[in-house]
Amino acid sequence: MSSKLPIYVKDGLSDEGNRRRRVTLNSKSVFLAFCTLALLSFNLFLVSGNHERSQRIPQNAQEILSQCALLKQTPGPPSNFHARESSDRLEEGTKATLIKNATVWTGLSDGKELVKRADILLEKGIIKGLGSSIEKKHLRILRDNDELVELDVGGAWVTPGIVDLHSHLGVFSTPKLNGAMDVNSPNGPVLPWLRSIDAFNTHDDAFQLAISGGVTTAQVLPGSGNAIGGQAFIVKLRKTSDRSATSMIVEPPYTLNGTTPLPGQPLRWRHLKQACGENLRRYGTRMDALWSFRSAYDEARKIKNAQDAFCTKAEQGLWNELKGESFPDNLKWEMLVDVLRGKVKIANHCYEETDLDDIVRITNEFKFPIASFHHASEAWLVPDVLKRAYGGPPAIAIFASNHRYKRESFRGSEFAPRVLADNGISVVMKSDHPVLNSRYLLSEAQQAHYFSLSPHLALASVTSTPAKAAGMDHRVGYIKEGYDADIVVWDMNPLRVGARPRQVWIDGLAQLGLEDGRLLVSEDKGLRSLPKTPNWDRERDDAVKYEGLPPLDTIIKKKKGRVVVKDVKEVWSSSESETLSKPGTVIFEDGKIACVGLLKCVWSEKEEGITVVDLKGGVIAPGSFSFGSQLGLQEIQGEPSTGPGTGLDAFDGVPSIVGDETGLEKSVDALKFGTRNALKAHLAGTTLSSTSSLLSSPYTLTSTFRTGSLNALEDGAIISDGNALHVTIKRPGTGFRAGGGSVSISAQIKVLRDLLLKGEGVFGDVAKGSLPLIVETGSADIIAAIVRLKRDVEGKLDAKLKLVISGASEAHLVADELAQENIGVILKPSHAFPDSWDERRILAGPPLTNTTSIVTLIKSGVTVGLGVKEGWEASLTRFDAYWAYIDSDNFLTKKQAYDLVSSNLETLLGVWSSTNSVDEDRDWVLYEGGDVFALESKVIGVASGRRRVVELF
Repeated sequence: MSSKLPIYVKDGLSDEGNRRRRVTLNSKSVFLAFCTLALLSFNLFLVSGNHERSQRIPQNAQEILSQCALLKQTPGPPSNFHARESSDRLEEGTKATLIKNATVWTGLSDGKELVKRADILLEKGIIKGLGSSIEKKHLRILRDNDELVELDVGGAWVTPGIVDLHSHLGVFSTPKLNGAMDVNSPNGPVLPWLRSIDAFNTHDDAFQLAISGGVTTAQVLPGSGNAIGGQAFIVKLRKTSDRSATSMIVEPPYTLNGTTPLPGQPLRWRHLKQACGENLRRYGTRMDALWSFRSAYDEARKIKNAQDAFCTKAEQGLWNELKGESFPDNLKWEMLVDVLRGKVKIANHCYEETDLDDIVRITNEFKFPIASFHHASEAWLVPDVLKRAYGGPPAIAIFASNHRYKRESFRGSEFAPRVLADNGISVVMKSDHPVLNSRYLLSEAQQAHYFSLSPHLALASVTSTPAKAAGMDHRVGYIKEGYDADIVVWDMNPLRVGARPRQVWIDGLAQLGLEDGRLLVSEDKGLRSLPKTPNWDRERDDAVKYEGLPPLDTIIKKKKGRVVVKDVKEVWSSSESETLSKPGTVIFEDGKIACVGLLKCVWSEKEEGITVVDLKGGVIAPGSFSFGSQLGLQEIQGEPSTGPGTGLDAFDGVPSIVGDETGLEKSVDALKFGTRNALKAHLAGTTLSSTSSLLSSPYTLTSTFRTGSLNALEDGAIISDGNALHVTIKRPGTGFRAGGGSVSISAQIKVLRDLLLKGEGVFGDVAKGSLPLIVETGSADIIAAIVRLKRDVEGKLDAKLKLVISGASEAHLVADELAQENIGVILKPSHAFPDSWDERRILAGPPLTNTTSIVTLIKSGVTVGLGVKEGWEASLTRFDAYWAYIDSDNFLTKKQAYDLVSSNLETLLGVWSSTNSVDEDRDWVLYEGGDVFALESKVIGVASGRRRVVELF
């Protein structure tokens, strides 16, 4: 008999697929195990007092006892995990890397540890050293490694790779194609046997984009259309040499490949997606959903109890009582049994107080924990409910400002992260990619910090906190010896708007193709410092007091007459900014600027009726402008009863009673004033919005309105009731019904050409050049066809069309031609993203490309504006402009960047005409404590000449 028994066990290592590892078991161990079983059985025989019959030990007794032993094991890393010499994900050819002279945020000490002038050594896919003593400790690696890569980062900030706890990368792929949409299953409310990895598309264009934003790890979740939607998986975003989906998984559960742990090794965490609330309506009401949970977990509990009873008999040696029985199991329900055994990290989509309370009750009824609640718009209002969850309060994974898109999210607040943190609840910022482009997940942490979440918790919210919630905090989310070599070097302080990675390592492999001796980082020490943020105590207290819906109109104090604004650093005019030589003064008379400067503005504190405002070194700038969303037409995007309704589709036929074959709508007729999105935009300095009802109608007249007005009859509420004709031209199957369902591109363009040549009504005004034509499309090919249409119409009518392309993801490909034809562009969204096939040829911008679409178009001479897709985004227009400024690498001035969301849009959309005046209708925004783009600044007022008032917030 051989002294060793060879046993082959699949190890499931992600970067080497299903390679086999030879494991040897000493025959002595096998013999001892057999003796132990025999002795146990004999003892039980004696204790039972039954000497007439003996227990017949089955041949698979050891296998049964091993299986029973696994039931009691808890997941987690091996005790010696951080002593490993190399990563289980190591790729052949990975070079050792020494990152020198870094400012390192490690994530340790509750996120408060910052190591300055530190070196980081990466070798064999893990962090081997951190600090100033690396050379002494790791002399072998540094001296004997001819391929060592050394990078001096010049004091730049370095953080762990970003961890996205809520992503649909790979299962909701980009560009969006019907053949790759596998995020939800229609086959029932409870589907714990489904696995997101089975639909994981490794060709998703968004992987490299996410990496370029510093994201290295993501939890890939099934969708939220089911109560129990299926199993989730933690993946690293880099492609492996294996190129498979399996090889991207971090610590794949042993059950994935039908393997078992090696002797002495603990189990690995499994992950499950659950959901509650509105998204389950296809299967019934909330009551139906909760019953589906209870029914499913009751089934799992029965199996668990049967397993426990079976194993109790096996462990007591009562084999005769188990004769003919096999281990109780069910492939459909085994995942939920593992939930009840505490072996699964659950990510639970859940928004409202009632739903959160429901799930908390379920956890206590069936005794299992929730790792994290996701979306959780009202979690900040019920911290005590969260603390009642079985096993302790879950982490809360939320958006920073993406709220009010459906009823469940209507009470979401930008102050939620701070309120949760104040109540001892862990905060995670997430992308829900592609709902938010995961490339800009760090922006969510920046916004959370801006609205008063402490800096260490803000950085932790996208690194260490999600890593802990996923059970991966032993290897990702921190910079510490023994952890995975997932590292990001930032060009400025990562909590500053516009921060970009200069290099990203995943498992020690550089992802951005930079291998020179020095990474370019900002030399501006101010940009390296932590940004100060405004005081939001009053607003936060009001948000809690009014359960997420503080009255926004009542906080506006209207001041007529003379308002003196002192300590003004700059005034940005509609052309160039006027910089005051020293802190200056601006006086408004009935909302209009009366004077600027210390010498010109004479005033006295003793003047009767005067209002004095201290801007504390801030600036005064024109109000920003929003275009492209349903702002002012919808209160809640997902609630049709709060929107404008379904429009007329000219391609489906328009009733004769309308009297217009195009079914042309005037969006002004459907405007809603005083919506929360509009008022919040106003309070954030976005004072004007141009909107159109292009939800179902191919043609509509845009209207421009003042976001701070409460009804259409207020003086100055409506700036223009029809300032441009808006037309959508998209390919069939793009999700846009009008002009997109089954109507060809050529048919859509033919009809538009014929309408312009016919020259009746609004189309006649467009043909004459007196009304701008906005064409909504992304494809460079369609844009080229529209340019040809313009030339054709102008040649036949001897006129000049004012043409603007909106969307325009691929406009940079025809930038010179657009400039030659004097065609403007509104990029929407402002951050390039390959959302559809017609938008896939993007200029991603640094660090993936040397330039951006914005810079390319402007260099060619195109007038460019920036738009948004959803109403909540209107509050962020100034930060969109700042991103454009940062990404331009000093090609744009700050004022030119701000023009992208102000004067350029006004010009392109033809807002100012003979019936209104830029001087009369201009709103001026007061930014306290900094300039328009500074995180230090806060909007504290709006001055309106048309309404003869200065509003103070």
